[in-house]
Amino acid sequence: MNLILYSKPGCHLCEGLQEKLEEILKDPENPCKFYLEIRDITTRDDWFAAYQYEVPVLSVCEADTTTEQFIPRPSPRISVRKLQQMLQKYFSTINN
Repeated sequence: MNLILYSKPGCHLCEGLQEKLEEILKDPENPCKFYLEIRDITTRDDWFAAYQYEVPVLSVCEADTTTEQFIPRPSPRISVRKLQQMLQKYFSTINN
C-alpha cells in the first residue's frame, strides 16, 4: 500500500503529519504496512492548483494501480497512536 502525503515547504501542519507517519513506519510492531511517498505540490502546477489551500493531503494508492483514494485529514493534534489506528482502520476497508 502506498500512502501519499501532498505537502509543501514551510507547511508546519505537513511537517508534523510527516513526522508522525515516519514514526509509525519506524515502529517494528506497526500493523499498518505502507510505503510513504511525499509529494511536494510546488513541483507540479496541477498539484499546486489542486492542493495549495488544502495541504496536508493524504491519499492511498494500491501498489499495482494509479488510482488514489483520499483520506480525511487528521487533526494536527492527533497522537501517533490514534493516527496509526485511523490508518489501520482505513487500510482494512480498502483491502476488503
